[in-house]
Amino acid sequence: MSSPLSMLVVTRDDGERVQRIVDELVARGPNEPMLQLVGVTSTDGVDPTLPFELVVVLGGDGTILRTCRKLGQRQRPILGVNLGRLGFLAELSPLEFQQQLPQIVRRGYKIIHHLMFECRLLRADGTSEIDVGLNEAAVLSAGSLQLVQIDLAIDGERVSTYSGDGLIVSTPIGSTAHNLAAGGPILKHDLQAFVITPVCAHTLTNRPLVDRADCVYTLSLPDPAEGVMLVIDGQIRRPLRAGDRIEIRRAPVSFQLARLPDCSFYGTLHEKLGWGGQPRYGN
Repeated sequence: MSSPLSMLVVTRDDGERVQRIVDELVARGPNEPMLQLVGVTSTDGVDPTLPFELVVVLGGDGTILRTCRKLGQRQRPILGVNLGRLGFLAELSPLEFQQQLPQIVRRGYKIIHHLMFECRLLRADGTSEIDVGLNEAAVLSAGSLQLVQIDLAIDGERVSTYSGDGLIVSTPIGSTAHNLAAGGPILKHDLQAFVITPVCAHTLTNRPLVDRADCVYTLSLPDPAEGVMLVIDGQIRRPLRAGDRIEIRRAPVSFQLARLPDCSFYGTLHEKLGWGGQPRYGN
């Protein structure tokens, strides 16, 4: 006989919609003997050392991004319940989650591993800061209100100097986020590649570029204006100064997305982007 599924529930807030789902999950516990609810917490309270097998995130893609970073080097499968808007990663509605809970408890889902990145900010003074992300690392002109000049090298070979509002280095998962808004291509999520997309490039010949995930991408800023920022997954912001260098490479861990059998990449695009009509936003 298989062991109970140990589940950690991560919530975006303590609002009424979230609490209703949590209350129903707790109430169904006695009727689901193969479900072991390890705990319910916000993203700030995620403890990756606890013994849980599956993380259920009640929120949107932003909550999944924060949860993924909190797991750090101890990534676990994440199943998203969409309480946000589009929800490319949080695929299930609250009703679908309730209906599919018996199948989830039986481990009737598949786990898909996705590329994550490690971003190293190497300061001109010799210090460094390292972050792990899932969507993208972006250098943005932000509050400087000026064009920013960014030199890009791949595996030490100079590629180009980008002049504009910024530059995005995105994973396939992140290709449907800031990259898509900036005019970059959609990459199938299981590809092992990065896409580099300029933001409002001053030179029309600067176009998005796709290259392998096993390369090292180096961004240098000769003389950034005050206010230029390194932004990771839209949630971490670090000011940049002259002489700073950014290195982006494949992370040693991968994002583990728990997906039910009837979910598919192109089906999600069809539904979320309105390829058959209008985009469907969360209620």
